[in-house]
Amino acid sequence: MTSWETWRSRAERVESGGLSIATYDIGDASGAPVTFLHGYPSSSLDIEPVWREIGDGCRLLAVDFPGFGASDKPVEHRYSIHAAADAVEQMWRNRGTTKTVLVAHDYGDSVGQELLARRADGALAVEVTAMVWMNGGVYPDLHRPTVGQQMLLDPEHGAEVAAAVTEELFVEGIRATWGSRREMDAADVDGIWESMNERSGIALMHELLHYIGDRREHEARWRAALESTELPTVFVWGDLDPVSGAHMIERVEQRLPSARIVRLDDVGHWPLLEAPDVVASEISALLRANRS
Repeated sequence: MTSWETWRSRAERVESGGLSIATYDIGDASGAPVTFLHGYPSSSLDIEPVWREIGDGCRLLAVDFPGFGASDKPVEHRYSIHAAADAVEQMWRNRGTTKTVLVAHDYGDSVGQELLARRADGALAVEVTAMVWMNGGVYPDLHRPTVGQQMLLDPEHGAEVAAAVTEELFVEGIRATWGSRREMDAADVDGIWESMNERSGIALMHELLHYIGDRREHEARWRAALESTELPTVFVWGDLDPVSGAHMIERVEQRLPSARIVRLDDVGHWPLLEAPDVVASEISALLRANRS
């Protein structure tokens, strides 16, 4: 897997919401664009194993959301899903993007839902041609925060908890959400840790959990955008995820009967890392369908 240092060296900066945001434009400049929306507590690097599986002929666009990866991480900043969606739109404007497939995971699912809601409002300039969703709290009442996240959400002690997070504790937190398809190794999580630790980002982990509150506040709007879309929609879902696993996708199956749903019974929270071949296959199929 590409190291965080190598990945971040590819970043190009855009300004959004007064912050410098790291964006990535990788692959065939004339190829079909795929925009990746990453999760918490991670970065755009998560897509790299999938991208290697897809191969040549398409173009990857990605953002490290405000507070994540190589983007600015100011303290006492009001981070929000809306600001993350603004950063994606700013990247598209800078790249001259007119259409794209969206691929979203975890935190990025909420960003994707906000972008879908803007599309439904007629306020999205870019044509979204299809979507791939991976484990995230698309129905916030079913989201089950980890023990570590619950501690970080404590309004009185969350900052202290974040300050005390070591690499060992961080890795164990990831391990608790991993499935059984294959063993998690250091290469799987080094980049996640390094991207989060970049610019002292670990100390912001409690502030970046704002998305849990954002999901509750905008639940009706985001749910409507997801359930009413006519776009080709695929869910690649790890059933073993304790946070947003089988209990989440079962409601998706009920509410979105026309969606393609690929359930992975031996995968946890990280289909991108645990089953990159499956994710790549689904993205490639959508790209082929768009060309036909």
